[in-house]
Amino acid sequence: MRLAGKVALVTGGGTGIGAAVVRTFTRQGASVVVTGRRRDTLAEIARETGAVAVAGDTSDRDDVERAVAEAVRTFGGLDVVVGNAGVGFGGSAVDATDSDWNRTIEVNLTGSFLLARAAVPAMLERGAGSIVLVSSVAALVGATDSAAYLASKTGMLGLVRSLAVDYGPSGIRANAVCPGWVRTPMADVEMDDLANRHGVSRDEAYTLATSDVPLRRPAEPEEIATCCLFLASDESSIVTGATLVADGGATVADVGTLAWSGGPIRGTI
Repeated sequence: MRLAGKVALVTGGGTGIGAAVVRTFTRQGASVVVTGRRRDTLAEIARETGAVAVAGDTSDRDDVERAVAEAVRTFGGLDVVVGNAGVGFGGSAVDATDSDWNRTIEVNLTGSFLLARAAVPAMLERGAGSIVLVSSVAALVGATDSAAYLASKTGMLGLVRSLAVDYGPSGIRANAVCPGWVRTPMADVEMDDLANRHGVSRDEAYTLATSDVPLRRPAEPEEIATCCLFLASDESSIVTGATLVADGGATVADVGTLAWSGGPIRGTI
């Protein structure tokens, strides 16, 4: 039981990576509060795992503070937070609308800030804590038509470093996980678009999207949850301010040399 006796709060926990984190953490002995905007999926994951569901929007200060207060009221404190709530809207710096930009920053970056600000006082009362923010490889590399998403996810890494420096002396650690493609409902939407463009199935679209990734596949949500588990647990007690890249090796590949690899050519199956 790697989280025995720990109390955790997971945002964006109704589906995908967040739901996998809730399942993993409860199996490892944590008492979990899960929050998100969709009441139906929250209720489902709560019934499955025994977590306490608190519906709310991560970009709303009152909702975030209410979720933290529920963890303290129900379980007596707070040891771990996983900031997983996220949205993504397309568009270059010229094409992105004001509303898409603002909503992306509000949820991904401001939501992470609000979560940390609400959680730190409860962690200080425990004398320790672990903050894990689920960012993206988009924080490390460029992608087309994703100005708001890249900016928000990059900002999350700066927030992690700030938290690590400010609260490390009080025993609170802060780290980020940067996944690449993961089989989630959010990624499925992107893959369906890619599949339509190429006249292939969703599974074939995932294969296409990861054809130049060293491991040649997307991650499963449970694999990212295990990364979060490591950073949440005492096994990573000396790790703070770090970025754990979980992308199958995508960001280590030199795209300028792929033409000589003899491997798949992008745009084909």
